[in-house]
Amino acid sequence: MKKNIKNNNGFTIIELIVVIAIIAVLAAIVLVNVTQYIAKGKNAAIKGNMSTIMTNAAVFYDGQSPSTYVGYDLGTTYTQPAASVVTNGGTMAKVVAASKACFCTTMNVTNTEVTGTTFCVDTSGLKVQKVQTCAAACVTPATGDCTP
Repeated sequence: MKKNIKNNNGFTIIELIVVIAIIAVLAAIVLVNVTQYIAKGKNAAIKGNMSTIMTNAAVFYDGQSPSTYVGYDLGTTYTQPAASVVTNGGTMAKVVAASKACFCTTMNVTNTEVTGTTFCVDTSGLKVQKVQTCAAACVTPATGDCTP
């Protein structure tokens, strides 16, 4: 009597599909978390560059005779921090008066920063993160302050 022996080498198509589905779910979970961490890192870089912009504005102010913020231009004077803010996803806005200045940028959306979050710094040292437009964050050229 002859025995019929089947040689099962390999996996069935169902087993392969299940493994691929599990890998896809795990990859999606990792991708969402990594994207959040990248956006948070960019927001931290934006905040650091905004502080540098204020320091550069103070240097500009002290170098003028008479002391003024008028003429401080993010596009031509001390360009690196403003360019870095834009590179990291922010959009710059400024309000400059003779004795005060306010700079504002949008933030990247994360699980802690919602759409419309801005970060504002001014010459009084105030640093404010709020959900508002940059036009609302930097009050007026007359005061040049961030709204607290």
